[in-house]
Amino acid sequence: MYTIYTSRHQLHATDQVQVEGHPFVTEEVPARAEIILNAVRAAQLGPIIAPADHGLEPILAVHDADFVNFLRSVYAESAAHFGKADPVFTWTFATRHAGRKPKSFLGLKGYYSFGWGSPILEGTWEAAYWSAQCALTAANLIRAGERAVYALCRPPGHHAAADLYGGFCYLNNAAIATRYLQAGERVAVLDIDYHHGNGTQAIFYADPSVLYCSLHAHPDDDYPYYWGEAEEIGEGPGKGYNRNWPLPQGTDDADYLAALDEALAVIREFAPRHLVVSAGFDIVASDPAGGFQVTTEGLHEIGKRIAGLGLPTVIVQEGGYLLEKLGKNAVAFLRAFA
Repeated sequence: MYTIYTSRHQLHATDQVQVEGHPFVTEEVPARAEIILNAVRAAQLGPIIAPADHGLEPILAVHDADFVNFLRSVYAESAAHFGKADPVFTWTFATRHAGRKPKSFLGLKGYYSFGWGSPILEGTWEAAYWSAQCALTAANLIRAGERAVYALCRPPGHHAAADLYGGFCYLNNAAIATRYLQAGERVAVLDIDYHHGNGTQAIFYADPSVLYCSLHAHPDDDYPYYWGEAEEIGEGPGKGYNRNWPLPQGTDDADYLAALDEALAVIREFAPRHLVVSAGFDIVASDPAGGFQVTTEGLHEIGKRIAGLGLPTVIVQEGGYLLEKLGKNAVAFLRAFA
């Protein structure tokens, strides 16, 4: 099984950020990708290769052009405006009562973001761009006949909508890979991250050719709070093609696997040509951003059951923040496909 990785993710150096003279504390740090990379290499799961450059076109097939331009330019605009190069945070947000789309980057920061904790750094755009290229390269290999390919994406992506970033996510890698794979074919997206993939849901909410299935913490209990109820089933021609399984805190292996089996049955009935998995390893017990009690063995069984679908599969890295066990957990899941 190929793993697609680029060291450019390190340009999104969240572990070096200062906010008003104090260290910025975040679980999403460069060490995550390096830990997984080393574990995949040690486990000899297959070749590790760099992504090819597919350009902006596949990204713009998912994301609004003005939003993409904002991500590309806002760091430089902010540095020019304030006379110093600092991480870009926003302190205001466009609520549901917002009356207009601003023209200045000062207002656009809050217009395009739904949370404070996703800074835009000097290297964020390049890291996000190449993270998307990892997903696209994996999708291209699947189109060429590979059965499973792992895109070691960082930054992650499933919280990013067409014109919205947040939750550590800037470009939606899974959605970009999915749109690339569509080409008249049905694609299923299975999101097993602890947090609901609100961005992926929004992108495909009215699309009947993409089935989105997500198992995640109930939005009353955890981030992202405003999306992820079971009643959210799609709209228009996409009605019925969005399925959510919000799960309670403390969900263990048995309960998770029971919900997963329901999702897999829905995917089988949909009969997609390809599968994209948003793989979040923050479902394991003791993850600092999680609340489930899934074991490493349970994570391996999750991988086995997904692989049992027998579909050409792009695995896209999302969350997973328990650094001391992250490599072991990633390999436990991926080994089912390798």
